[in-house]
Amino acid sequence: METYDPHKNKTEVRQGSPRKMNMRVLVISLIGIVILFAIIYLVFTMSQPNPT
Repeated sequence: METYDPHKNKTEVRQGSPRKMNMRVLVISLIGIVILFAIIYLVFTMSQPNPT
């Protein structure tokens, strides 16, 4: 894929393809949320008293 185009102005050159970053942001956010819930779950289960 060619990135240089002499017919584009400065704004068009700076914008790039938004689709390439969206997937990365979604995957990183999903992994972060899963890890956060796992930590909250572990803290909650560790704080419960043992059943007798």
